[in-house]
Amino acid sequence: MADNPKTERISDAEHAVMEVLWHESPLTAQDVVERVDPARDWTAATVKTLLGRLLTKRAVAHEVDGRRYLYRPAVEREEYVAGESRRLMDRLFGGKLTPLVAHLAERDEISAQDIAEIEALLKALKQ
Repeated sequence: MADNPKTERISDAEHAVMEVLWHESPLTAQDVVERVDPARDWTAATVKTLLGRLLTKRAVAHEVDGRRYLYRPAVEREEYVAGESRRLMDRLFGGKLTPLVAHLAERDEISAQDIAEIEALLKALKQ
């Protein structure tokens, strides 16, 4: 999504709404309120504001269903993750993956399980 010229970057709060819609859609605003993390303690007005922002950013689309709107993602989660990942690497690590992995490893933020999974991935990529 970050590389998609038709959409703007979304905030952390907007991302929480997107996660709900990526999991299940189409949904009404009230459906989103009921599915978003209860710890956020959002009102329907808050969710509607976030949905409005996401509509403006073209991250979600809506359709009329009687007297209500049904919302659905206008961008795939995989597309969003790819764009945000690229943006992070470009901004903080000069577009390179190795410094990112090194940064995490130096801070003991990579577990033995992570290392095994990375090794398996690299092995599969070499084939």
